[in-house]
Amino acid sequence: MTKIKITLPDGSAKEYNRGITAGEIAFGIGKRLGEDALIASINGKLKDLFMPINEDSSLQIITYRDKEGVDAFRHSTAHLLAQAVVELFPDAKPTIGPAVEEGFYYDFDIAHHFIPEDLQKIEERMQEIVKKDFKVERVDLNEGEAKKLFKDNPYKIELIEEFHREKQPISAYKQGNFIDLCRGPHTPSTGKIKAFKLTNIAAAYWRGDSKKQQLQRIYGISFPEKGMLDSHLKLIEEAEKRDHRRIGKELEWFNFFEESPGAPFFYPKGTIIYNLLLNFIREEYRKRGYHEVITPLLYEKNLWITSGHWEHFREHMFTLQSEGKEFALKPMNCPSHVLIYKSKSRSYKDLPLRIADFAPLHRNELSGVLSGLTRVRKMSQDDAHIFLAPEQIEDEIFRVLDFVHHIYNEVFDFEFKVELSTRPEKFMGKIEDWNKAEEALKRALEKKKISYEIKEGEGAFYGPKIDFHIKDAIGRGWQLATIQLDFQLPERFDATYVGADNSKHGVVMIHRALIGSVERFMGILVEHYAGKLPLWLAPVQVKILTVADRFEKYADKIKEEFEKNNIRVDVDARTESLGYKVREAQLHKIPLVLTVGEKEEANNAVAVRTLDNKVYFDVKIEDFLSKVLRNIEEKKVKVEME
Repeated sequence: MTKIKITLPDGSAKEYNRGITAGEIAFGIGKRLGEDALIASINGKLKDLFMPINEDSSLQIITYRDKEGVDAFRHSTAHLLAQAVVELFPDAKPTIGPAVEEGFYYDFDIAHHFIPEDLQKIEERMQEIVKKDFKVERVDLNEGEAKKLFKDNPYKIELIEEFHREKQPISAYKQGNFIDLCRGPHTPSTGKIKAFKLTNIAAAYWRGDSKKQQLQRIYGISFPEKGMLDSHLKLIEEAEKRDHRRIGKELEWFNFFEESPGAPFFYPKGTIIYNLLLNFIREEYRKRGYHEVITPLLYEKNLWITSGHWEHFREHMFTLQSEGKEFALKPMNCPSHVLIYKSKSRSYKDLPLRIADFAPLHRNELSGVLSGLTRVRKMSQDDAHIFLAPEQIEDEIFRVLDFVHHIYNEVFDFEFKVELSTRPEKFMGKIEDWNKAEEALKRALEKKKISYEIKEGEGAFYGPKIDFHIKDAIGRGWQLATIQLDFQLPERFDATYVGADNSKHGVVMIHRALIGSVERFMGILVEHYAGKLPLWLAPVQVKILTVADRFEKYADKIKEEFEKNNIRVDVDARTESLGYKVREAQLHKIPLVLTVGEKEEANNAVAVRTLDNKVYFDVKIEDFLSKVLRNIEEKKVKVEME
């Protein structure tokens, strides 16, 4: 039999009989790997484990430890869900069921209205299918065969016609009596899917278009081991306790109304937090040579055509007509900052020019993906654009990286990982400029000794970018800071500077947002700290509780002294019991609760209780004030009263 050579990721190579499968090779390497294997990467392309290999190839066995393995596992669970639904509800028409960041979903066209009780029945049927351990088979089809197979499902027919038009291969996957149109790859059998949970029911539109048929969506999550599912469900339970939407409403910080979907309403206390975040960034801007501007929200279509947004981003923009002209609310600040840059001739001596802007931005997100403060239509960013000469790129990237380090490592207690996203399939400009930009970002990260992961093809349409993914207190990842290097937008606007040689040169532009959307960052902070914000960010920093009515004047005297030092303080002099008032203050997440009575008034002191229930008696007002001001000045994450 003819032999083929298989090369593994570690560079080792071995000969096998032609037609061997990746699954067989995995078991040959080791039983554990064979059992863990889900799919394979053969010559860089994702394939099923059961597909024969007929030529010399590079091979990587993909397990649940790999992102591609997680995606395949979740997508296979979506097929498992669809099979169970069709068996229980024969009139259901499956549409699409992709893996998503938080699990998977499948959309169905069905007259029956799914209710939570249905999820239990569907899960039970899914378990039965898992126990039967159906072998998963791939079926390659031509257009005619596919249309015949899915003749009763108009959604599949639409996809088949689209695949045929785009000359894409058409295939289906079969498990038991169920078959679904799909590109794959999939797990080799239904028995691989050991643990899953259906989590939610939602409405959806076919292809996300509100003009098309409304469907019913079932969400779920799955894992290869029950212990992993149990841990995930505990995480969800903890996340629900920390949900910023609930906390924000309970504490009267912010809320949402149907009259303006995706646009938060900040109440007085929430506005304090919001402005404190802006002031924090403004303080840093003054230290770092940024110039804040205020720019309009509405621009004529021609600006967006020049910038490239009309071609690459229009579907996310709100547009309107006025006096026969078409306008759009800005989804980002970059074109307006280029207009400011171009408003006069610039010299190399003016560079770098750092322009910052907190203008409200509007993005036309689908209603189905809106999620509290973390996914909105109206937002403001700590957005800045830096105009510089090519030889200044490295030093300026260093400065921005230091700025990121200060925010996430020195002020907030976040860990983060870094990704470098490269040229996407649809991009503006010359490849050689993209290559220079990507190399500059790589070099800056490496010189700063920052480890990073390459995300091929995930850059912005105008330039590569460095993204920072932080990890919150319960281990969830959030993409926040971004640094984008852009040769294209300045060129499209003919933005130049006069060099030392008295000639005009093309300016380069860095787009950067460090906390990103202020709304999103605030939502993440609320969940990270479970509402117990650091002292410097708390809308009420101190609450003074009186033991009896006669101590109200003493409490007011302390309040007046604190307010002179810009401490945000309230007095609770109600006739309620002290225990009741303490519990209420803690429910409102007040960092420092002071109790005043006869002993405290006599000693010009207070009793101090922190949010973690540490109590300090007979603390002199002067000492307390000194410690509080130091905590605020140093932006301590936890109150330090020792």
